[in-house]
Amino acid sequence: MGAIEGILTGFEVALSLEGILFVLLGVFVGTFIGMLPGLGPISAIAIMIPITYGMNPTLALVMMAGVYYGAVFGGSTSSILLNAPGISGTVASSFDGYPMAQNGQAGKALAIAAIASFIGGTISVILLMAFAPMLSSVAISFGPPAYFALMLLGLTAIASLSEGSTIKALISAVIGFIVATIGIDPQTGTARYTFGSTNLLDGIDFLIIALGLFAIAEVGYLIINRFKKSATDGKQLGSLKLSKQDMKEIAGPSGRQSILGFVLGILPGAGATIASFISYISEKRIAKKPEQFGKGAVKGLAAPEASNNAATSGSFVPLLSLGIPGSGTTAVMLGAFLVLGVQPGPMLMGDNPEIFWGIIASMYIGNIFLLILNLPLIPYIARVLTVPRPLLISLVIVFSLIGVYAISFSTFDLYLLLAFGVIGFLMRMFAFPAPPFILAFILGGMMEQSFRQAMTSSNGDISIFFTNNISLVLIILSVLSFAFPIIKSVREKKKTA
Repeated sequence: MGAIEGILTGFEVALSLEGILFVLLGVFVGTFIGMLPGLGPISAIAIMIPITYGMNPTLALVMMAGVYYGAVFGGSTSSILLNAPGISGTVASSFDGYPMAQNGQAGKALAIAAIASFIGGTISVILLMAFAPMLSSVAISFGPPAYFALMLLGLTAIASLSEGSTIKALISAVIGFIVATIGIDPQTGTARYTFGSTNLLDGIDFLIIALGLFAIAEVGYLIINRFKKSATDGKQLGSLKLSKQDMKEIAGPSGRQSILGFVLGILPGAGATIASFISYISEKRIAKKPEQFGKGAVKGLAAPEASNNAATSGSFVPLLSLGIPGSGTTAVMLGAFLVLGVQPGPMLMGDNPEIFWGIIASMYIGNIFLLILNLPLIPYIARVLTVPRPLLISLVIVFSLIGVYAISFSTFDLYLLLAFGVIGFLMRMFAFPAPPFILAFILGGMMEQSFRQAMTSSNGDISIFFTNNISLVLIILSVLSFAFPIIKSVREKKKTA
């Protein structure tokens, strides 16, 4: 079956009455799940696996795919309004989305997020339709040396995430690296920094750190400044209309970062979280006014939102074409495929074209549904900011506790959440930026593992990083990325001298 015939088969499935209903149900559930801090698509899909047993596999998988990208679409809501990321992939959205909400532009921020997410999702689906069969080879070509170099490139941007002192940003990143090493060593099986506690053997979940450093720390800040009025206290939600200038600022970052997010999403293990951070950083690097980022910049919100939605579609490339999950959520999706009697991989396109192309086509329909669902609901969603501050603080705490407890049903994780909340609050009080901590934690584990795998495969020969073409190019880009801000700073000092 050719690509055109496959696409038509996919739309035939997605546009059938049952297909439309299951897509709509999936994206609606996903959006709602994404709005609740801590729950995320993994839990939702895991719950749905036994429910969908015995159903038509195509419709069941279309619905679960809808839950996945619907959760990423809706996850920005709590990040923007409460500074409590709904899922890990929307942490970067809070960097500029939350300041916009605090400045009385909550409606505008939610509208930008919805439109950027739609653009990212749409572009990525088009790329998925056009290149899915051949993109699997790209994923395979990324071995441990290339992954290490890619993570290194991401880390060179730590200085870009600093909100003043670069030294403080580096200290924050080092602490993130240290926390990433906690748990069982993946290669030797040795316990590291667990202090004899079995609760730390699996390491610390990313969501605990994200909710602690952002949501619980924000609660502490709101309590300390409870007598200080903010722009949202006057119940001014701001206009939902976007000006032509706003649309221009959305278009460029959304287009660029959709492509970058899709490419990063293809790589197994990268996912929406890493894609959103790298897109935010790269957009800040090329911005004419980078000083506006972190203070409510339109581009700073549009870039990660387009990227994380594009990465969601990209993560289906290794799953559908190779049978390799590209993220934690697609790993659960792989289990759903197998339970339903479908084997993803190279033979899926030939043996079950209605499933392969049906899932891809349903993503396009689902993105349209998501835009239609979310835009009219913005005035009602944004009203969460009109809730009295004491009640709002209580809601943030409750949702954060429920979200963390739902991960492992461990009370120890609740203590960790409180601990990271205190750390986040102190970091905020002493002007230590949290984003470098988060970035180092995300990349640290994968970077260490890739480095050790590369060294093992080369018998300790470090030249493997320079003989591999992909890793060599990425290392050169890392050096340039690190040197560029230094050169720029030196030139500015010479001009002012």
